[in-house]
Amino acid sequence: MSKRDLPSATVSVRPGLRSDIPNTVLSRWNPEVNAAASDDASISILDVIGSDWFGEGVTAKRISAALRAIGKKDVTVVINSPGGDYFEGLAIYNLLRDHPANVTVKVVGIAASAASVIAMAGDDIQIARAGFMMIHNTWVIAAGDRHSLRDVADWLEPFDNMAVDIYAARSGLEPKALGKMLDNETWIGGSEAVDQGFADALLPADEIESKTKNSAEGKSVSAAQKVDSLLARMNVSRSERRELIQALKGGTPSAAATGMSGAAVITEVESLLESIKSIRS
Repeated sequence: MSKRDLPSATVSVRPGLRSDIPNTVLSRWNPEVNAAASDDASISILDVIGSDWFGEGVTAKRISAALRAIGKKDVTVVINSPGGDYFEGLAIYNLLRDHPANVTVKVVGIAASAASVIAMAGDDIQIARAGFMMIHNTWVIAAGDRHSLRDVADWLEPFDNMAVDIYAARSGLEPKALGKMLDNETWIGGSEAVDQGFADALLPADEIESKTKNSAEGKSVSAAQKVDSLLARMNVSRSERRELIQALKGGTPSAAATGMSGAAVITEVESLLESIKSIRS
């Protein structure tokens, strides 16, 4: 189908809310999976969506700059992402939907949560046989009393409905059925994604590679993201989280491969969380 038939997404943010990645998703993400080849008209989405704990990650600003550099030419978007900031994901979806030339999406690993919405913005969507898409309701971290949290739930509902509209336009599935899939956090394998209309074809195996030489760094990055999520749920500020993770990993982002192992980082942070609880109680 043409992406011209897809609905435009309304993008909004709410102060005090942080869109987040469930740990169940991070545990299934292999950050080393990538496309075997790329060119000047390719855009890689191989990280969390939105700015992460080091100011990195895939942002609408970055995708916009890449599209400007490519110009009015066909573009290939390679995706292997656990998702992240849902609202940033909607902005990226809009950018790709509005691109004047053909957009080919290749899901080489997983396209989960916000990344699955981005994947829908292709004229042609290909997915690895061993790849996955994951769809679920908007997932955020919020704090407040019962009145505030009810208000947050009501505010989020239109975004879940928007996701249903996007998936329905792409797949042809009934909105009611899609709503249940979002409620249940549904994982959709490669062949199933093609059968259900979330993708158009399976991606040839020779177009995918795993950069095993970076496995130590990849595991450390994944562990740090899990730690960041844990700290955020303790209402630790972003600047504090960044300082703590840098300290635990050896002081700088470049120390990822030579600093503490992922297990050691998490063990240390569990101890740290207990200290934070006692200080704040």
